Formats: sequence, C-alpha cells, structure tokens
Amino acid sequence: MKGLLGKLVGDTNERTIARLQKVVEQINALEPEFRALDDEQLQAKTDGFRRRLARGESPDDVLVEAFAAVREAARRTIGLRHYDVQLIGGMVLHQGKIAEMRTGEGKTLVATLPLYLNGLTLNPEWVERARARWGDDPDRWEFVPLNGIPVGRGVHLVTVNDYLARRDGGWMGPIYHALGLRVGLVIPGFSAVYDPDYVAQQALLEDDRLVHWRPVPRQEAYAADITYGTNNEFGFDYLRDNLVTDLSDCVQRELYYAIIDEVDSVLIDEARTPLIISGPADVPSDLYRRFDQIVRRLREGVDYEVDERTRVVTLTEAGIDKVESMLPEIKSGESIYDAKHAHMLPYLDNALHAHVIYRRDKDYVVKDGQVVIVDEFTGRLLYGRRYSEGLHQAIEAKEGLAIQRESLTYGTITVQNYFRMYRKLAGMTGTAATEKEEFYTIYGLDVVVLPTNVEYRAKYGDLVERRRPASHLDEVTFAGVLDGREDVLVTVYERGDPPQERYYRRLDLPDVIYVDEA
Repeated sequence: MKGLLGKLVGDTNERTIARLQKVVEQINALEPEFRALDDEQLQAKTDGFRRRLARGESPDDVLVEAFAAVREAARRTIGLRHYDVQLIGGMVLHQGKIAEMRTGEGKTLVATLPLYLNGLTLNPEWVERARARWGDDPDRWEFVPLNGIPVGRGVHLVTVNDYLARRDGGWMGPIYHALGLRVGLVIPGFSAVYDPDYVAQQALLEDDRLVHWRPVPRQEAYAADITYGTNNEFGFDYLRDNLVTDLSDCVQRELYYAIIDEVDSVLIDEARTPLIISGPADVPSDLYRRFDQIVRRLREGVDYEVDERTRVVTLTEAGIDKVESMLPEIKSGESIYDAKHAHMLPYLDNALHAHVIYRRDKDYVVKDGQVVIVDEFTGRLLYGRRYSEGLHQAIEAKEGLAIQRESLTYGTITVQNYFRMYRKLAGMTGTAATEKEEFYTIYGLDVVVLPTNVEYRAKYGDLVERRRPASHLDEVTFAGVLDGREDVLVTVYERGDPPQERYYRRLDLPDVIYVDEA
C-alpha cells in the first residue's frame, strides 16, 4: 500500500511538472526579446503589466512575460539566471501550493518570481482613486501612490528569523528595484525599505546584502509592494493593529498573499504556538488578602465540597452565607452573585483553589520569597512561569508573600490561525511530502515535490542519465562504500560526447549529486 501511495504521489508530481514544462518553453522563447531591452525598457514592463491587469486580465495572463522579466532582471543585477525547474517552482508557489525543493536548489531565488507577479496586483482602493483622477482608461494612469495609498495590494515573504529576512530581502532587492517595485522589511525593533543608494553606517565590514535597508516607519515598510519579515513579527503586528484606537495607526494592510519559507517549521511545528501581547495590570487589589483570610475560616464538607478528580471546589449554601457575612459591603438581602458584587467572585474562587487544591512542595515551592511552579510531569522548577487569572497572586497571599502584579493578556492568536487569514498562501521547504496530508487538511495546501536541476535537465533538457560501473570512473574516489566490489553501478548525468559536463549521484546518500569540477 505504501509503495502504491508513493507511486501515485510521484505520478501526480510528474504530471504537474510536465504540464508546467509547456509554460517554461514559452518563457524561454521570450529570453532573447527581453535581453534586447535596455534597463529603462525592462523596468517599464511593470507598468505595462499593471495596465493589463487594470483592463481585466489576470496574473495568469501576464505570468509568462512577468517571469521572463524577473529572470532577465536577476541576470543583470545579481548574476543569477533562474533555471527552468526554478521557473516551475515559481509557478507552483503562484498557484498557492507548497514547493518541496532540496537544499541548495535556490528557494530564495525561486520566490522572486511569484512575489513579483503577485506584487503587480492592484490595490482596489488605489484603483478607485486612479479612476477619479485620470478616468477609466488605464493608458492614462500613472502607477504611483495616491494620497499615501499604495499601488499594489502587498505580498509577504515569511522567514523563520531576523537574519534570513534581512539577507534574503537585501539579496533579492536589486531584482525588484530594477523592475520598479519597492521592498520592505519588518523584524523586531526595526522596519525599513530596500534602497541601493543607502548604506548603513555600521556596515563597512558587513555582508553587502544586509546594508541597504533604510529605516522607515513600520507603516511604510508594509506599504511596499513586497515585504520580507519573520512569522512572529507579522503576527504581532496584526495583534498590535487590533489594539489601536484609531484605524490610521494600523501598520498592516490586507493579508493578500504570503510565501512561507521553511513552511513545515512554521505551519506544522509552531502551528499551535500562541502569539501573546500582555502587560501589567493595576496595583494588586487588597481583595486577595481579604479573601485569603475569609477562606481560612471555611471547613471542608460544611462550607465547600471538593472534587479531587476534576480539581473543582464548590461552595455550599452554608458556605455562601458565611462568606457573605464576612463582607460588610454586602447588605441584607444582597448576594455576592449580584452584578454589583460579582467582581469579587474571581478572588473568592482563586483563594479557594489556592488553599484547597494547590499544595506547597507538590504543585509549587516557595524559594527566595517567590512562588515557583513545579512541573507536574518532570518535577522541575519552572522559574519565571506564573499561574494566570489571579491564581498566582492568591497563592502569594496564602503564603504571606508580597503580591505581584497580574499580567493581563491584551491580544493573542496562534500561528496557524494567523496564516489561515491570507487570501492566498504558499510555502517552500526541503521536507514537505511527509506532512502532505496535514498541510492539505488544515490549510488546503497541496505539495509538489520538485526534482533537482540536474534531474530535471536529464528528463527535459541537455543531460543524459547513465549507469556506469564504478570501476570505469577513475576520476571518482569511493570512500569505503564499495566494500571491495567492482560491479557497483553509479548514476551519472552527462552532457555531450565526450562529456563536457558530468554529475554523479552519491551511493550512500542518493539525494546528493556532485559535479565533476574537472
């Protein structure tokens, strides 16, 4: 069954690649035409594409030419030309799927293709203003921000750490700049736009890919056509936007399209990780100590009952009467459950749990004047962790310690729920097929496993795959993997006869292919 499933998955990948290969041929056919353009003509292609989109064409309609433009811009600016299989990877990402690519196959470069294409899409609010200013004919439009409204809808490239966001955005920045798109960066404590004329003062000895980020307000970084950043920072900015009192203070725009690098780490491993914005509450209430003294006078079986299995404490009618009799603010005929007194109920509940359920030296210890939680599974002390919703303060009151301020949660969202809000989502990683079912069930994302560039060229290009006896490969050293045998066959990829280019697949690590440097 497993073999059959693998064959079906493999067949699906092969059919997808074969179908997209026809589009690759169209892109390749445009290469001479785009090479003949000067830099100004190449950049003008962006406005041309946007005019076509304004007339009602879709991104799919301009994909072939847009990918050809990105490939040419990359060749001119950073000296890298997209391989044919990388063009297929770009199409997979544009379709809102996950592209599995092996390490070293150029995911960073692949992402430039769909980021540019989707970065061309027009902001509906900008379109309304453009029509009001220039009329309905897109030939008369100038594709520049209007009254602070960006032209594009904005797309995001999501990385797992600050360094990758800075490096990848700065590395690919010249491509977008050559095509007339702006690139932003959002990482903790820093937001910027890519500016080739700006060099950070402290960057004399730094990697050139890191030094051209000009600091700007966060709102401006998100207003860029393409924004690089970390998964957590995108999520926290969303939470912060939900706390503003004036909509003009929001920094993010609509969540339109995102490509997530190392997508399995972000959407599977960290999916349930909550992003939380919290802050200190007001000075602790004296009600913690008052209810601590009240609860000390209650008796189990008379004033309250305990369910040890569910760890629930319930006051009896007699217990409720006793509590109310010790609260002078509750007058005759009133109840602690009345709306005007209901604010005291959490303090009563926490005091009951602190005294009845939570045991010193079992659930927690007191050390250096602090209540330290004990992990129920490992027995380790969880320094820095606190019970929530006032329970920790109730235990501090029980132990006669200084009561610390509560930590209030102002906003929270899981990584999974945040990224599910994007209209279109895609991802890249070296290991996605093993979580294929989970990606589709939770996020509706299909996985396409791409071959290496060498494997792709052997099937569709200029390389020939052969199996040669190890004994015939004098130029290759086999470090102990032959065990004295001479009949072992090695997979070799060659171009030309005699070979002008040759690659070898490792025997012990079949996913690794070496090039013949000679």
